[in-house]
Amino acid sequence: GLHSSGVKYADSAGGFSYEDSGKLLSVTSNRFIHWSTSGDTVQFVEQSLDTNLLNNAVRLRIPNCLLLPGGVCIQETLNNIIILIVTSQSVHRLVLPHPTRMYRSDLVTELQMQSIFTDIGKLNLNEPAHSYVLPFAQGTQTTAPSTSAAWISHEGEALFALASPSGAITVVTLPAHDQDGTVSILELKQSSMMQRLAGWMPTAIRGDQSIPDLAISLAVHQLEDDTFIFALCQDHKLRMWSLKHQMCLLVTDMLEYMPAGRGEVKASPALAHKLRLFFSSSIGLCLAIYLAVPKRSQFCVLQLVASENNRYSLDHISTLFTTQETLVDFVLTATDIWAVWLDNDNQTVVKYISFEHNTTGMWNQVFVQPSPEEEVHVGEDQDPREIYLDVLFSPLRFTASAIIKALQIYKRDTERYSDLSWEELKKRVTVTVENELQGSVTEYEFCQEDYRLLQVEFWSKFYACCLQYQDVLSTPLALHISPATAMVCVLKKGFVSFLLPCFAIDHLYLSSDDYLISEEETPIAEDSEMSRDVLQLVQCLRMVNESLPEDMAYEMEKALEDLLSPEKVSEKVLEGLLASDNGNVIQDITNKLQDINNPIVAINMLLRELDLETDAETDSRHTVRISLSQLYGSSVAASLICQAVCQIAMTRTLICRDLLILQQLYLRIGDNVFVPGGSQLLQLQQDLISRCSNLLCTYHLLKQMSLTLSSSVPLDILNADLQHLSVLELSDSTTPTSRRSVLNPQTVVELFYQNVARKAIMSQIFSQQDVEGNQTMLHWSQMISSVLTLLCHWPSNPSFLFPECLMLNCQYTQLQEYVRLVGPWCQVNVGSYRFVLGHCYLASGEGQKVRTSNLHQGCPNFFCPRPPK
Repeated sequence: GLHSSGVKYADSAGGFSYEDSGKLLSVTSNRFIHWSTSGDTVQFVEQSLDTNLLNNAVRLRIPNCLLLPGGVCIQETLNNIIILIVTSQSVHRLVLPHPTRMYRSDLVTELQMQSIFTDIGKLNLNEPAHSYVLPFAQGTQTTAPSTSAAWISHEGEALFALASPSGAITVVTLPAHDQDGTVSILELKQSSMMQRLAGWMPTAIRGDQSIPDLAISLAVHQLEDDTFIFALCQDHKLRMWSLKHQMCLLVTDMLEYMPAGRGEVKASPALAHKLRLFFSSSIGLCLAIYLAVPKRSQFCVLQLVASENNRYSLDHISTLFTTQETLVDFVLTATDIWAVWLDNDNQTVVKYISFEHNTTGMWNQVFVQPSPEEEVHVGEDQDPREIYLDVLFSPLRFTASAIIKALQIYKRDTERYSDLSWEELKKRVTVTVENELQGSVTEYEFCQEDYRLLQVEFWSKFYACCLQYQDVLSTPLALHISPATAMVCVLKKGFVSFLLPCFAIDHLYLSSDDYLISEEETPIAEDSEMSRDVLQLVQCLRMVNESLPEDMAYEMEKALEDLLSPEKVSEKVLEGLLASDNGNVIQDITNKLQDINNPIVAINMLLRELDLETDAETDSRHTVRISLSQLYGSSVAASLICQAVCQIAMTRTLICRDLLILQQLYLRIGDNVFVPGGSQLLQLQQDLISRCSNLLCTYHLLKQMSLTLSSSVPLDILNADLQHLSVLELSDSTTPTSRRSVLNPQTVVELFYQNVARKAIMSQIFSQQDVEGNQTMLHWSQMISSVLTLLCHWPSNPSFLFPECLMLNCQYTQLQEYVRLVGPWCQVNVGSYRFVLGHCYLASGEGQKVRTSNLHQGCPNFFCPRPPK
């Protein structure tokens, strides 16, 4: 039997994408598995963006054995998915059926399918053919492996390379799963003679406790007839072993790639260096090595070069420096390094850089949605309970698991709450906090103000608890990039963040100042002169944003909600800014505006980027074939796409708001900027300001609808949480113990996407391509950009599909709010809006409103809803 040892490992995570995940009509399109380890437990979740997978999560516990960081590896063969697991005392293999063997059809038309984990309960983890107890790793910390790598050989054997604390690399081989055979073990270790030649002295003589050739990071590359094992060691050296010849073919001192101060680095053992490989037939094998050195960490990218008779060397491609401190994980691709860090405030930072073509050495930003706000502001006239519930249960802030964990702690119980709907969870939270509050009240009479303060105290205590758990669940553990689709995910402790492409205008508005200053061109403008103007204009927008006090920002937001004229309110806000311009911010903005050569053209370009008018009508030739496919049809994809729409709408509402204020400022200083009597000022007054005002209302509508929950939540919605328009958090929905977990809410935009918009969007995207067969490749960034662009068009689309969808799905309250918001500025379908509003009144028993509000005028022939199917 195994007994627990004193060894401790960090939590870790990883991902695996199917080889055909980039093929349009494949069973495994957009499908991947991710896992996380903690102590003696590993949890696997299989997800698909195209179809809902049943029984898609499993949690395995291996008693008394701790999982090594990076100790999980998944590979696919023609018939199987094979999972290899390394623990502190044992190695294991799980053999599962390949999805193509479970579903013979090349075309997935089902809305849901069985996951490969469906029958995992039938497997025995400790079966001798599939597991092995490591004889050298029993009992103490000093004998447990420090790191590992695992792979399946061309012959189907399972191999595990383990860094043993003695400095050797132990390779354990299990025979192929469908063949008999015995386990073999071999050790890769340099002889003492070799050590002396390499300039090593035995540890004891040097008097320190570190073992020079102890591997801290291992990676494996398979060739036709051999396997190379790369080991990055404590003495800062990289060693390459041939498994076939059991020889070390290459030793490189990584400190030679450091610019200065090698001596002090050399004196201390390497503990946090990391090694990653990338191979493609066109560029061969590249290695990226992260050298963790306080204050001057760096990445080195090297290429393996072979010469005759088994001699190898490394070519230096590039060195990239980074100011971030705590690296969590990084991935090397054909062109870039992607990395995730934790900053000093424990916030997640994600960046990427091209390792060959970067003249400035600047890393590209990924915009990560910040954690929910630390404190909730409750106005004098607001009910604390309502405000806190709104924040806690808004679609974009907390994962269900964080709220459940807080509830368990708050109630001091271990009830699982796994079968509750989002609404039921909300009720449970309300009752719990209110009971706690009532229990603390000893007096019978309270003045209203005291009771209100008591409410705030108890709700903020529960809110703080949710924040704490959301924070824990948001801890990043790894990065995963799908080689087939180039989709990037950040794997966190409690969910997955998907990285989505950021559109040019949002990118400029969100970028840091030093990044903007270093930009010379932008895809928004045609030439460098124009680019300069657009970048200057965006910097001014940013200055407006930063100078806008909270109360004025709230005033603009409230004006949109109350259907006031954005133009009048922005004028009033500008006056307020001018009156209180103690830091001369408006003066600075004015000076900057005067540097813009052609402001009218620059404003026009921004408005063109923000415009939501649709051009192409759907071509229906391929509609049938594509609508059969469930591309981006799963609950995970719907949630993720609609949250991205919400993020875009939020950012662009701010851009339009700031641009409107800026245009009002231009009207003020017009005589200094524009030619007197020219047409530019007139164009600003009569055209640009009203266009911007309309766009502001449109994006506000888009934002409100993507935050509006639909009335009845379908049972199969997965639990999803967001982290940004450039980065999207999507939480693992499944608790393996129950058939379905607590549901996250479904918004009306999701309802529309799943019922109507998805098929129309796919038909439009693919009408330009010939998609017969499964040769169409799905590139994540391009596909998702197209989907988002088309989905954002519906508020300004004259087709009336969105309100029709709400009506057919009985979303009467939501439809009334939609019609209210669209009323003042939308000139099309006026009669149809009256008709659906009348329908809403009748359906909710308010027939008298139909008569009193003249809704019947001018609408009988406009719109006839199709009967519900």
